[in-house]
Parts: sequence; C-alpha cells; structure tokens
Amino acid sequence: MVKQRKIPMRKDIVLGEMKPKKELVRIVKNKEGEVSIDPTGKKPGRGAYISLEVAVAKKAKEEHTFNKAFGVKVPDEFYDELVAFVDHQAARRELFGDAR
Repeated sequence: MVKQRKIPMRKDIVLGEMKPKKELVRIVKNKEGEVSIDPTGKKPGRGAYISLEVAVAKKAKEEHTFNKAFGVKVPDEFYDELVAFVDHQAARRELFGDAR
C-alpha cells in the first residue's frame, strides 16, 4: 500500500486562498528590507506567497500588496518584474506541464 504524501499548502496573500505550494511563488524581504522574488523558496527572510497568474500579479501591483505585507515601500519596478516573472512561469507551465 502506497502512503499518500501530504501536499504543502500556502496562503496567497492577494486572493486570500490556500493553494498548493507548487502553484505559488515566494516573495521574500531580507534583513536589509530588500524585497525580491524567491523562485527556489529557500532565501532567508520573511516570505509571502502569490499565485502564478498574471492577473493576480497585476492586482498585487494595483493594491501595493507587498508594501502592506512587509511594511516597506516596494518600488513599481519590482511589481513589473514580478508580472514578467509570473507571465514567464505561466508560459513554461503551458509548454512543459507541471514539471518545474
């Protein structure tokens, strides 16, 4: 009998929904207060998750979600970079399936 593995779940801070960790990307704030995308999920610092959907990334930009989540001023360039990253990841998923 094969044991069913537990799927790690995380909360998308834009939508407020729990989703499997593989469907999300981690955004991290380090000790210096710098906010960056963490595709590996292993960078040190305070993390927050967002869905790998372009519409969600654009909503995060409109609402300045990470300014509120991390308590720092996040530049608009970061949100543009996030939208581009999410768009790229969504395109990869379409091409290659769920394999990361």
